[in-house]
Amino acid sequence: MKPLIIGDLIIKTPVIQGGMGIGISRENLASAVSNAGGLGVISGINIGYDEEGFNKDPLSTNLKSLKKHIQKAKELSNNKPLGINLMVAMNFYEEHVKTAIEAGIDIIISGAGLPIKLPKFIGNSNVKIAPIVSSAKACKLLLKMWDKKYNKTADMIVVEGPKAGGHLGFHRDELEDIDSIDYDGEFIKILEITKEYGQKYDKEIPVIAAGGISTSSDVKKYINMGAAGVQVGTLFVATEECDANITFKNTYIKCKKEDIKIVKSPVGLPGRAIYNKFLEKLESNKPKIKKCYNCMETCNPSSTPYCISQALINAVNGDIDNALLFCGAEAYKINKIKTVKKVIDELISEI
Repeated sequence: MKPLIIGDLIIKTPVIQGGMGIGISRENLASAVSNAGGLGVISGINIGYDEEGFNKDPLSTNLKSLKKHIQKAKELSNNKPLGINLMVAMNFYEEHVKTAIEAGIDIIISGAGLPIKLPKFIGNSNVKIAPIVSSAKACKLLLKMWDKKYNKTADMIVVEGPKAGGHLGFHRDELEDIDSIDYDGEFIKILEITKEYGQKYDKEIPVIAAGGISTSSDVKKYINMGAAGVQVGTLFVATEECDANITFKNTYIKCKKEDIKIVKSPVGLPGRAIYNKFLEKLESNKPKIKKCYNCMETCNPSSTPYCISQALINAVNGDIDNALLFCGAEAYKINKIKTVKKVIDELISEI
């Protein structure tokens, strides 16, 4: 089994844990994954949700909490490589990038939009940058812009397919007919695009498969196709070390295939989640928004169908009936809580 090499970072086991917010992947989960040989990733969106001062001043509370959780994860993992997932669509994206760098993060993984200005924001730091893309077109556009404007290229590319959880880089009608999406074809095209820029910058740019990866056969398939590793989110929710409430973890264990739906998000992107009382109520009632956390650029409190931050905070806290329960397409296959090490060992058993 080849390690995942990202510049001067060496990840013994080529498994990246997807960043999941709000609060699903903080220092406990991320450090456990890094300690097990993979790359642990903290989600930066509203990371200070449970801190004093969050309701009054979300921005400064989040930035302070971001630094705290990164430093704690570094401490728990004995300074092993650690990533942060930052959504392009979030407000104060630049401030979060710079705070993560100050705190000692090793790699910034960024999706929910194209991180066009990310090379500018990292300046001369040695932090690695890894965009999340869902198509060869998006990959080519972004790398061309980075090359032309900043004379930089990606250190890693994450190719997220339509079976992922959370916000997705596809149109809703595509997701309703998921078999029409040629993810493998796009993946191969992205490998070629990445190779071109790797040659130009005299570096290896690892390409990571993501979205719906749940078995060692999936991992083996993409490694054989040319992937340098895989990114997995859903499987790590149902682990002992995950930062979420046990009630939330148990929704994955109890859900059936037919419970997993494509939903409309206030962010403006479709998402995948477990259908529950919260989503059922949304069909007839728009909940009153008591507080705006000013978290997403695309969200307008006067017209949004619900507050996504509050719905995700409810999820991590275990208030399931009032929560948005993001999950991947394969969540229904999970039947028990495991350790992070067990999940990783099973994922790499065939490679």
